[in-house]
Amino acid sequence: MKAFRILIAEDDELNRQNLVDLVEESGYLAMAVADGKEGMEEFVRDRYDLVITDLRMPNADGLELLRFVKEINPNNLVILVTGYASVHSAVDAMKMGAFDYVTKPLKNDLVKITIERALSYVKLKEENVLLKGRLKNHPDLGKMIGYCEPMKKVFEKIEKVATTDSTVLIHGHSGTGKELVARAIHFNSERKDKPLVPVNCGAIPEELLESELFGHEKGAFTGAIRTRIGRFELAQGGTIFLDEIGDMSPALQVKLLRVIQEKQFERIGGVKTINADVRIIAATNQDLEKLIEEKRFREDLYYRINVIPIYLPPLKERGMDLPILANHFLKKVNKLKKKEVQRISPAVMNMLMEYPWPGNVRELENMIEMLVVMKEEGEIGIEDLPNKIAQRRIPATTQCSVDFPEEGVDFNNMVVQFEKDLLLKALDKCGGVKNRAAKMLNLNRTTLVEKLKRL
Repeated sequence: MKAFRILIAEDDELNRQNLVDLVEESGYLAMAVADGKEGMEEFVRDRYDLVITDLRMPNADGLELLRFVKEINPNNLVILVTGYASVHSAVDAMKMGAFDYVTKPLKNDLVKITIERALSYVKLKEENVLLKGRLKNHPDLGKMIGYCEPMKKVFEKIEKVATTDSTVLIHGHSGTGKELVARAIHFNSERKDKPLVPVNCGAIPEELLESELFGHEKGAFTGAIRTRIGRFELAQGGTIFLDEIGDMSPALQVKLLRVIQEKQFERIGGVKTINADVRIIAATNQDLEKLIEEKRFREDLYYRINVIPIYLPPLKERGMDLPILANHFLKKVNKLKKKEVQRISPAVMNMLMEYPWPGNVRELENMIEMLVVMKEEGEIGIEDLPNKIAQRRIPATTQCSVDFPEEGVDFNNMVVQFEKDLLLKALDKCGGVKNRAAKMLNLNRTTLVEKLKRL
């Protein structure tokens, strides 16, 4: 994996060293200089993926360095570091092309996530040629966004299975985009000019689902006043997408198994056998193997549909895809709703990344739409978030693990010893790196150092 190179321009020695530590802890290469002029000289001398610069510096300030960087390479990303009193200058810098800004005093977690967001964009640009080539041949992949390793594996599988007629089973939680995968497979296959017919097996009542799938003849049952063509017949030559197949009744599973095995079916009440030239893509958010154990899903059908499994990861497993998706939905909703929300603040993005997203990408998209509609313009801040995210806290321990002897304990000694053990365990877990230990304990690095000195 490539080690990104980051140029840091900061005249304050303590802040400069702190930024270097943060960059190197994250696995990147750092070069630090003390003013804007040195930054310009170093930028010309070597290649950097990202520039982090203080706004107020001697010789040449951050805006001059930003302008210099953009003149040499308009695509190079720059992050501004500024005090609260100069935030308006940072906003001006954003208009000049800065990627983002962070304010002093620096909060390590916000600095790190801002760097990660910037480098994610750098990585996307570097992969752009490859991705464009893929999207040119596979246009429907353009509706799917993902650059984490699990999603890259999904795209690779789509690319391989699209050229075959094999049956595919897509596993994934609700809201992960299973139908998008099915569409990508179909529209990049030789069947793309034929219909893609979706069926939600969990949304159609059991007594109607058979008719939906296979159709019926006039008079086949009460209410069948005319012949109806089923979804399998509509999908002839194309693809049928059986969503939430785990909700299908065992009786109907038997009939589906016959269609898969023999490529034939009859309408309800009909005697004519109809050939089924249809590719089957199924999807489920359930554990089908567990359903087999519970006798709720046929094992023989499972092995018929699970020829090529594709696992869609939940949003919480997709790492830095979240800020990319959030910003994508921000632009999409702005355009659709005619709003002017410019950005999501770094603090909000940090909270969004810590939230577990049980509804996955669908929940994120709905959340961004709500925030944009309510905010209308400007920047989305913490005060705009719903309580379930803004007030999310780690649950407090409900029981005390201390055993009280009859003679009691020395409270102050116990507290000091507990604090010492906690600090030492954090340092041990972080390999002695104070910045990482401080972040783990939710402390400032200087506070951690002072506590270690005192103890």
